[in-house]
Amino acid sequence: MANRTVIRTHRASIRNQRQVRDGLDTLGFAAAKLWNVARYTVGRVWDACGQIPDDSVLKSYLKSHERYADLNAQSSQATLEELAEAFKGWYGHRRNGNTKANPPGYRKNGDDHPRSTVTFKEDGFKHDARNGYIRLSKGRNTKAHWSDFILCAYDADPDIAIENVQQVRAVYEHGEWRLHIVCHHEVEVEPPGDGTAGVDLGICNVAAVSFGDESLLYPGGSLKEDDYYFAKKRAKCDDSFSREARRLDRKRTDRRAHFLHALSKHIVAECVEREVGTLVVGDLGGIREDENGPRDWGDHGNLDLHGWAFDRFTTMLDYKAEAEGIEVEPVPERDTSKSCSVCGRCDDSQRVERGLYVCDDCGLVANADTNGAENIRQKVLPNLATDGDDRDNGWMAQPAVRLFDRREGVFAPREQVVDHEP
Repeated sequence: MANRTVIRTHRASIRNQRQVRDGLDTLGFAAAKLWNVARYTVGRVWDACGQIPDDSVLKSYLKSHERYADLNAQSSQATLEELAEAFKGWYGHRRNGNTKANPPGYRKNGDDHPRSTVTFKEDGFKHDARNGYIRLSKGRNTKAHWSDFILCAYDADPDIAIENVQQVRAVYEHGEWRLHIVCHHEVEVEPPGDGTAGVDLGICNVAAVSFGDESLLYPGGSLKEDDYYFAKKRAKCDDSFSREARRLDRKRTDRRAHFLHALSKHIVAECVEREVGTLVVGDLGGIREDENGPRDWGDHGNLDLHGWAFDRFTTMLDYKAEAEGIEVEPVPERDTSKSCSVCGRCDDSQRVERGLYVCDDCGLVANADTNGAENIRQKVLPNLATDGDDRDNGWMAQPAVRLFDRREGVFAPREQVVDHEP
């Protein structure tokens, strides 16, 4: 057994909703106003020099603005960080050739500001675990004629201990405020075994997993179908910032997030079943750039690549594996798609088609993504690579396929999945 620290976000309702609603409304409106001020500032900088200021520049420039003091200082910083991250994503779309991508908009419903999410970091809240209260700080401007804080009585899942709270978010959902409480938990976990698996991430097949004697393939057709479906629906909206357009964007984002959660959960479950203690994942940190700047994967490839949330998926995979006692080890993907996992020969020409790998030296015939996953697995098992043994590699040519079942929201063997419209 070993102790590990895991991060979990717990959703909690607010018991004294009527008492705190006005105070939370004030902070939610303040966050929306600060977002709009920062959005206007970024727009002016972009028009003047074609550059997007990062969050540190925004914080320094807007620190003296009256809207900045409507929230606790760390809450204002979190709002500016969120806007900077949204602009970074939009600029990435532009750089990859997606001219239809829209920059982050202003937060307004007609002439009214919506209730934006407010984030409270360590200096912005105090937690009373014994009595189930969280005290949220206001900004300097919003303290006048009011109490200096908002005291929320919360109800969370009784089976979960709300402890070691790192961050609290006040989120307006379905007509009422809720708290999203981020906690660090110490858990005792035991590795399922001492096996090793390799994961190769891609676009057509979002993941291929090699266990050394069998492999799994996860096609990404469901994600592409969703993208096509929502793009058509959104094109019918007269205004790209309309309520319907925003609803479609939220629904598409939620579906993508659920897909990634289901995928990471399924991979971890398969590792537990096969007694895997180490999960080796190809690091795609440099896939979008090389030494000469942004890499050109073609118009279609650039759009697909930017839409693939590699970092987000690996984060999900990491914390789900950690909870099961599985260690996740990132390794460079360099040459893993070109090298033979049996004899080690490296040659671009051996990948004869997108999904087929044929080695001219040893005669290996394999699914190209499975071969890449096995190469990644061998990154931490050097004694297996090019060892000359006659290992059975027929499983590499015929990996088991797992498809996303929209009806159940889970991955299942191909023969069990019934196709449904998005």
